[in-house]
Amino acid sequence: MATTSSATTSSTRPGDERPRAVGRPGPTRAPERSQERPSGRPAAQAAADGAPSALRQKAERAGDDRGEAGAAFPIDVAIADKSPLILAGLEALLADDRRFNLVLKVTDGEEFLDAAKLQRFQIAIIGWQLPTLHAREVLRALSRQPSAPKIVVYSGTNDPAAPAETLQLGGAGFVSKRAPPERLLDVLASVAAGDMVFPFVDIRKMRADPLENLTLRERSLLSALGSGHTNNQLAKDFGVSINTIKFHLRNLFEKLEVRNRAQAIALFLEMKHGSWSAATPGGRAETAGARGKKPPRD
Repeated sequence: MATTSSATTSSTRPGDERPRAVGRPGPTRAPERSQERPSGRPAAQAAADGAPSALRQKAERAGDDRGEAGAAFPIDVAIADKSPLILAGLEALLADDRRFNLVLKVTDGEEFLDAAKLQRFQIAIIGWQLPTLHAREVLRALSRQPSAPKIVVYSGTNDPAAPAETLQLGGAGFVSKRAPPERLLDVLASVAAGDMVFPFVDIRKMRADPLENLTLRERSLLSALGSGHTNNQLAKDFGVSINTIKFHLRNLFEKLEVRNRAQAIALFLEMKHGSWSAATPGGRAETAGARGKKPPRD
């Protein structure tokens, strides 16, 4: 018996060799998935793709708690500034950003350093001119502390060298108070991720004068040391006790990065006679006196 072909095939256009079904189509079957996972695709991601939407949203929310470079949020933050208004503003700014958790706010450098020894926070925002201790002193002290918190200086200072000094002393970032508040938050997030963030710094102009950060009293004391005065003579000249002189000398030696009176005097004489060597941009030592120029002074 002859079979009817019109029920199974239909006319085709030239070049179309695929048979076209006529009548009611049967149920469509989804193509079978390979049991093997594509190479390079994380197992967790592959599972999340097939998970219900509620579970997928939960996974995405969990991923939001980690920033770039694996920084885990929230980050514990401390703030130190002499202005109560700035402290209140920073507290409100951080409270609105779930990436950060404010754990400490203080108004002077000494209190901040005491808190930093307890390791209660990972990042700190500090002003440039803090009461009792300048930001320079805070950064110097933290440079000797293992696993110290990262410091972002937040200042309205007009000193163009402040960002460079912050960088030299081991700070992680510098933000001007004239910048939008969002800029500070962005810098904090970058620092938490392991970056260092500074405005443009011309390293060729970074201060290298060891007398740069001395107070007037410390400069006078160093000059007197160069004249050969003993501690007793210094105490009489300055009208203070010998213990006070010893205290100032310890600070002086620390700032000059010398270990004793002899090294301090030698450095002072080198500076005085223009033979002190400063590091050039190429990293070589260059004698200032050899070029007929004295080191830069205030």
